[in-house]
Parts: sequence; C-alpha cells; structure tokens
Amino acid sequence: MSLFAQEMADVKILDKKSLYLGKKGEQVDFLARKQAAVVSAEIDSNHLSVDYVEQVNPNDELSYKKEGVQDGVFKRLRQGKYAIEARLDLHRNTVNQAREQVYEFVQDCMNNDIRIAVIVHGKGDRTPDKPATLKSYINKWLRELDDIIAFHSAQRHHGGYGAVYIMLRKSAEAKLDNWEQQQKR
Repeated sequence: MSLFAQEMADVKILDKKSLYLGKKGEQVDFLARKQAAVVSAEIDSNHLSVDYVEQVNPNDELSYKKEGVQDGVFKRLRQGKYAIEARLDLHRNTVNQAREQVYEFVQDCMNNDIRIAVIVHGKGDRTPDKPATLKSYINKWLRELDDIIAFHSAQRHHGGYGAVYIMLRKSAEAKLDNWEQQQKR
C-alpha cells in the first residue's frame, strides 16, 4: 500500500468543470448524413453484387444462353465466328473495379448497338489461395444482366478460358432496322 500511496502522491483531484465527456468539434447532422447515403444509393443503379459467388475452376468452360436464342446462333458464338465489336480487359482489377467496369461496358455496348463483345477476365490460375475469383464473378454477373442473352468461353486465339464472348440483345432500333430489311426482300 505504501508503494501505491507513494506513486499517487502527486495526483490532483479534478473538479467537474475541467472534466469533459463530450466530443470535440462541431455537432454532426445525422439527418443530413442519412439523406446523403440514401441519395448515393439511388444514384448507383448497378445491381451486380459482390456477395457470395459459386467458385469455378480456372480451366472450366463458361456457357449460358437464355431461352429463345437459336441453337445455330449460339453455336456460331461458341465457335467465335461473329466479329467482335468491343473488348474489355479486366486483368489486374479488383472485384469491385471489375463490377463497375462490366456494368458500364454492357451499358455502353447497348447504347452503341454492339451485339458481340469479348470480356477478358483471366483464368485466375496464378493465385493458388483464391483460384478464378474474377472468372467466377463474371459467370455470375453476366447471368444477372438482362441485356446479355448468351455467353461462352472464348476460342484460344481470343483468350481461351481466360475470356468470354458475350452476345447482347438487339436494341429496339436494331430490331426495327432488321424488320425493315426483311420486308424489302
């Protein structure tokens, strides 16, 4: 006890005026913060999630087609026989960066009437702890996008299992142009 009393000998008792229990600085307007968060959530129309994803292996083939896509059309896509009109390379991107880029890329393709594109995601075989993470997310996201009607792993000369061909639906204008061309025949 005497050692304790010795150590505490120069300690002074604080009066209530010198005691400060509040935060320093200006008061925070929590209502304004909440409204700003709601507005920023409304601005982001990107519905692609980075939640759970079913992992695919680096050498797995990705393949998907919506109902209504003709078998012959899908076969030509699978074989890489359509001209590639746009390309997106996602190498060295994080999942969040890729999410934003894929969404914007598909929107840009639709705005420019692009029907066939390729997304290079990489195989993901160089990271043994998390193989094919980006490839797995691409497989999930492309299925979630309404504008994508089919996709398939690319041919070797376009990136092989590290890339995917995507087929986008026709815009209303492209459908009308196609209909008019068919009527002239």
